[in-house]
Amino acid sequence: MSLKQIMGIEMPLIKNCSAPRQMRDFTSFKIFVLVLCAAGIIVGLMDDAGPAEVLGAAGTGSLAGISALIALLLLIIPSVRKIEEWERAVLLRLGRFHKVKGPGIVFLVPVIDRIYQIIDIRIRVTDFSAQETLTRDSVTVNVDAFAFWLVWDPQKAALEVENYVDAVVLASKAALRNAVSSNDLSTFLERGDLIEKHIQAEVERQTTEWGITVQYIEITDVQIPEALQDSLSRIAQAEREKKGRILLADAEIEIAKKLEEAVQIYAKNEPAMKLKILSILNEGLKAGNSMMLVPNSITENLKAKDIFGLEALTELRRKKREE
Repeated sequence: MSLKQIMGIEMPLIKNCSAPRQMRDFTSFKIFVLVLCAAGIIVGLMDDAGPAEVLGAAGTGSLAGISALIALLLLIIPSVRKIEEWERAVLLRLGRFHKVKGPGIVFLVPVIDRIYQIIDIRIRVTDFSAQETLTRDSVTVNVDAFAFWLVWDPQKAALEVENYVDAVVLASKAALRNAVSSNDLSTFLERGDLIEKHIQAEVERQTTEWGITVQYIEITDVQIPEALQDSLSRIAQAEREKKGRILLADAEIEIAKKLEEAVQIYAKNEPAMKLKILSILNEGLKAGNSMMLVPNSITENLKAKDIFGLEALTELRRKKREE
């Protein structure tokens, strides 16, 4: 148990969402204003004409009429309310639901009508968390998430649940805990999108009865113990090395297949093989090597046969010069 719980301090469920606006009964305040206005008028009259003249000229009837006029104004003025574009007012008549009004100017029947609650119908975002929850493979994790939701039926939101904001948060936390406890840590980390949709469906199944729909839920953070983080890091490194070696082996296999095809081609075409040998020698000379070790069979083979027609080409050029 935390220190704030021991001291009896209640922590808010969310930080970025205000509680529903509920209209209070201002009867005592109206009486106070009525008495204050009446006293001000009487004092003003006494200052202008004096107490005796006021009582003689105005009389008791005039003071009673002024008081009645003030009381009537105090009843009429609060009966006109302004509702913003993004708000809806839940109206009660004699304690029973009458209708949902707004936006714009709303006229109330004095004493009979009362605005119970003004509900914001814009899309809201609330953050929640499932702290110290065990996964199916017995790993302790802390998960944070947030939800986008809105009120589509102000009547149900005001009358079906006492505090619909807290209800949405508690339902989201419960669905998140169930999702964490019913999945392994690896599944939770790899298939987070499916778990988010599952949580959204579970929450929306409850909040639909309250006139609320959940549009989107996203998991923002998953915290795991440090010892487990080191273990997962080693596993991930081993997996990367495994994939690297597999890719290298696949490349070796591809190279071997290409070399096999090249051997078959060179076996059928001896000039191509000799050309490949000369190309290798040329590459070695380009590298700046002052000495190259070449098998005797290659040099003797090159001397024994004029495979590229060099002697014939030299003889043809000699004849052309003589002509």
